[in-house]
Amino acid sequence: MAAVVLGKGRDRRIKAGHLWIYASDIASVDEGAAAGAIVEVRDFRRRLLGRGTYNPASTITVRLLTRQADEPIDRGFFERRLDDALAYRARLFPGETTLRLIYSEGDGLPGLVVDRYGNHLCVQIGTLGMDQLRPLILSVLQDRLQPLGIYERSDLSSRAHEGLPPAEGILMGSVPEEIGVNLDGLEFRVRLAHGQKTGLYLDQRLNRREILPFSSGKRVLDAFCNTGGFGLYALKGGASFVLGVDLSEACVVQARAHAELNGYAEQTEYRLENAFDLLHALDRRGEKFDLVVLDPPAFTKSARSVAQAWRGYKEINLRALRLLSSGGILLTSSCSFHLSAEDFVAILREATVDSERSVRWVGLHGQSPDHPINPGVPETRYLKFAVLHVS
Repeated sequence: MAAVVLGKGRDRRIKAGHLWIYASDIASVDEGAAAGAIVEVRDFRRRLLGRGTYNPASTITVRLLTRQADEPIDRGFFERRLDDALAYRARLFPGETTLRLIYSEGDGLPGLVVDRYGNHLCVQIGTLGMDQLRPLILSVLQDRLQPLGIYERSDLSSRAHEGLPPAEGILMGSVPEEIGVNLDGLEFRVRLAHGQKTGLYLDQRLNRREILPFSSGKRVLDAFCNTGGFGLYALKGGASFVLGVDLSEACVVQARAHAELNGYAEQTEYRLENAFDLLHALDRRGEKFDLVVLDPPAFTKSARSVAQAWRGYKEINLRALRLLSSGGILLTSSCSFHLSAEDFVAILREATVDSERSVRWVGLHGQSPDHPINPGVPETRYLKFAVLHVS
């Protein structure tokens, strides 16, 4: 097997648990190393560090799959990784059939994401190496889980860095236009072909429950509402009214459908509007809400734009704090990896000072554990979710 040899001292991050080898880490590559193939990774003395997928076109040139010298990357490898992922989730969510089954580096399978919605799977493949392994991956998923259908949502912009075009469509079996799922007694309709990402934002599943004890009789603003998840949980908790806003027409249509499906249509209003503009307009008019939810898309996808993202997050949180009545609750999040948890806390501190409100921190949370964090790969920890009480 061809080897990628690292420069002297360039193995420290890998030995500390990371799975990525950057092009700048590499001193030499053996002849015969083919793009997308499995290669060995060796230190400058050619001692084996592990094996992974190789792509010379990508800045992340190798993604480690195993550190074991005697573990081939074959069908048995994927069966073991899938079995381990399934066993882990069965302990966390016994009997649950709506969850993320494979979370890339978090489950030791860089470049692969698999979500389960009942009898259907949604697969996302982000790297050249995993793309070349797809027949094997799909065969293992089919044999182990027996889904009625598998849908691919590999429409990631990052695939371009791997030399791959976007890929989307049914891979196996049949997939209906909508898949009905139940989360905590609430009904949702997942549209794999037309929804965002891989269906629902399952990383917020436990954070949505945080709104329940604060909701009874309350007036709620759900900004960046997507398909209405947080608002539905507020209504389940007894909220009197939810105003949701999103810039995606498809999301607004789906949020309305979800409210009607769960019997809350008369208590909701969903607007197709820019959430920044609406927050500003509501603040200018002096309107008040008992609960405000902020669940925006990532404001930055690179370290270069963190300063701009900082301003955006501060703006929406400042407006939200000013919109809250005394005793109100702000539930706010950031899914931008490049904005750290410490940065997010600092932004909220600044917004609190500028809003001239006094707050208590109720909690600071992260992503659902079916999106496990690999401590050696900080990139797997991306979601920050805070609950603040305005006194």
